[in-house]
Amino acid sequence: MKDILIVAAGMGTRLRGQGALKPLVDLCGRPLIEHALSAAFAAGIDRATVVVGYRADSLRAYLRDLSARRGWAIATVDNPDYRQPNGLSVLKAKGRLAGPFCLAMCDHLVEPRLYTRLIAAARKDDEVALALDRRLDNPFVDLDDVTRVCTGGRHIVDIGKGIATFNAFDTGVFAAGPALFEALEKSARDTGDMSISGGMKVLAAQHRAIGVDVGDSFWIDVDSPDMHARAAAWLADRPAAMDAHPA
Repeated sequence: MKDILIVAAGMGTRLRGQGALKPLVDLCGRPLIEHALSAAFAAGIDRATVVVGYRADSLRAYLRDLSARRGWAIATVDNPDYRQPNGLSVLKAKGRLAGPFCLAMCDHLVEPRLYTRLIAAARKDDEVALALDRRLDNPFVDLDDVTRVCTGGRHIVDIGKGIATFNAFDTGVFAAGPALFEALEKSARDTGDMSISGGMKVLAAQHRAIGVDVGDSFWIDVDSPDMHARAAAWLADRPAAMDAHPA
């Protein structure tokens, strides 16, 4: 798996106090989007496609400079409807990604080894695999905001922020392919739900949504000032964590 799609189109209002544009919010000397890209490339990804929306010109300019500075292959896709749920951002990349790809969020700090574990476990092209955290006491998870997942064996049976029965957390990192685009379109068409979770619900009903345990791999959704502070504290002790090639 050599491609990654990173969603970076939203307004990021909960982090507005940290910066005007969420993907460019500084975390220990680097913007969030650079941390996200660094971990993916360290894990062996060759090409990144970033979905831009809110203040797209500023983010595109930064990504052009970053690509030249670090030698990374970075393309962008526009989502002018960035106020809509995140599944629409994924659909904007349909046709740009012909084969299997990883999907991640620009504000999720993820260790490279999480990617390698997920990619190694992804088995079938018609399935979508989601990296899951089964540590329900993980101190780096915002219990009021995290997307919950219920699994039965390796299959996901339900997903959503408000589900009552769950045994894992959604890390925001997926191994996907055309099946995800099809599921997102079906979710939007049948229920009006354009979120990524809506697409995963469609796949779960078809027994094509797979959960992959990330073990002790670190991840955090940097979506609030509190989570930003926790991420900064963790990263301050491990400044090269996002650049380290997994063993």
